[in-house]
Amino acid sequence: MSKSNKPIVWGPFAAGGTVTAFLTPVLTLLALFAAMRFSPDMFTYASMHAFASNWLGKLIIFGVITLSLWHAAHRFRITLFDFGVRADLVVATILYMIAAIGTVSTIFSLLSI
Repeated sequence: MSKSNKPIVWGPFAAGGTVTAFLTPVLTLLALFAAMRFSPDMFTYASMHAFASNWLGKLIIFGVITLSLWHAAHRFRITLFDFGVRADLVVATILYMIAAIGTVSTIFSLLSI
């Protein structure tokens, strides 16, 4: 029986889908409330900057952004395949490179805080 590499791809895809499904609506509402200046005192710039400056906050932000990027890349790859784009190697390379660039960009952005 041959071994498959699918769990390596499906693990982050499933984790990213779970994180995106649960946290994206909450983060969208918080951003909307903050834009309307209808937010509690704990969502001020100073408190959010303090959260992002902490190592645990950076780890949480990194996890949310990175898992969402990899989930979106894999979902878009499957969607393009369903629409008839059969150049799967090219599509996968481009989409996963975009997710990798986004991951590296996230690391540098968080380290600069």
